[in-house]
Amino acid sequence: MTSAPFPSLLAAAQALADGRTTSRILIEQALERIHDPHGEGARVFMAVHAGEARRQADIMDTLRQQGRAPSAAAGLPVSVKDLFDEAGSVSRAGSKVLEHATPASMDAPAIRNLKQAGMVSIGRTTMTEFAFSGVGINPHVGTPANPWHRQERRIPGGSSSGAAISVSDSMAFAGIGSDTGGSCRIPAALTGLVGFKPTARRISTQGTIPLSSTLDSVGSIGRTVGCCWAADSLMSTGTLCVQEAPNGRDGRPLRLGVLSTMVMEGMDEVVGQTWERCLSLLSTQGVALETFSCPPLLEIPTANSKGGFPAAEALAWHAPLLTEHANTYDPFVLHRILRGQEQSAVDYIALRQTRAKLIRQAADIMAHYDAVILPTVPIIAPRISDMDDNAHYLATNLLLLRNTAIANFLDLCAISLPCHKSGDAPVGLMIMGGHGQDSRLFQIAAQLERILAPC
Repeated sequence: MTSAPFPSLLAAAQALADGRTTSRILIEQALERIHDPHGEGARVFMAVHAGEARRQADIMDTLRQQGRAPSAAAGLPVSVKDLFDEAGSVSRAGSKVLEHATPASMDAPAIRNLKQAGMVSIGRTTMTEFAFSGVGINPHVGTPANPWHRQERRIPGGSSSGAAISVSDSMAFAGIGSDTGGSCRIPAALTGLVGFKPTARRISTQGTIPLSSTLDSVGSIGRTVGCCWAADSLMSTGTLCVQEAPNGRDGRPLRLGVLSTMVMEGMDEVVGQTWERCLSLLSTQGVALETFSCPPLLEIPTANSKGGFPAAEALAWHAPLLTEHANTYDPFVLHRILRGQEQSAVDYIALRQTRAKLIRQAADIMAHYDAVILPTVPIIAPRISDMDDNAHYLATNLLLLRNTAIANFLDLCAISLPCHKSGDAPVGLMIMGGHGQDSRLFQIAAQLERILAPC
């Protein structure tokens, strides 16, 4: 498969500005990769917008020649997870249940903002059915393989599985996904990419098929921090805004808290060795690291013992569909949805109260640091075939979601950066920032990205 023509969204945008390429060329390159019979395109995309993408590319090339391009990113291909509404497309959320639903009449606001900035939707990416798993398996449409040791057919991570592979395989410069418990950061970590989860209410979730109305957020996956920063700024404000990251904060080195509570348990040897090397590298580059514990996190598993917000809120949304289509669901996803029946109204209200308390307590502890770091996931990507065993699937899913779900439960922003050596199994470093501190988190992530680049 042909390698990426440019290493990042911003590099491609600069090439467009300099006249070194055109949108039509980039779209044709993306489509060639998608339709490569030896590639993953058939498992990555639920639908490909080839004709419309070519038409939009030609429009953006004309506007750029006239000096009227709506943004620097105009004409760049982006992929859209199958749960976002796009006018004229059916939002199936990776399911068969919704395959005959009425096509959307308008774009979801986040997607509309991207298109108004001139970005071109190349197609709709596959995902775990209804976004309810961190593994990335889809029994209905197939599961794209991780780019690392592809012949071994390892999981891509989920639920934004197709979004990640669309980027890793140069079918798009950014993959737009949702993140309810780690659905952008998990696949990014397992495939060697950058995945971002914003503070939940910063980007509208209107026009998306929900998993949990409390926890859902609109995120992105890219090759670099700048890729996610650009996509995020366009979706949230409609303006491309990527700032130069300063060295340190207020003239002093970064002070990062290294979270130890729960997040190191079950770590495999590869992740453990990579993590220690990563900490050593950060320290030698002047980053102040302080290991700390956060006792409130120990209460989260108990709070979620009856399925948490996703089970209750998903059951409420799916109830009308389940009466006629229960047998059409992925059995693993159906089981998780039905766990919502374990909660009473009292349980749900108590869960909301517990969450509010833990958010306050954890914020007081984490406020001592510029940001908090931890391994994104404690294992490398297992083989897809290993997921045939239901017990192993369940255990793997819980392990993949454990660390990332912290940021969703505490309503923080978070980003995963690759921190492995070139050629090694992909491993992610997650940085968590305070509620609403998304811009600051991007600046910190850009600093750490520069340090980790030699990895």
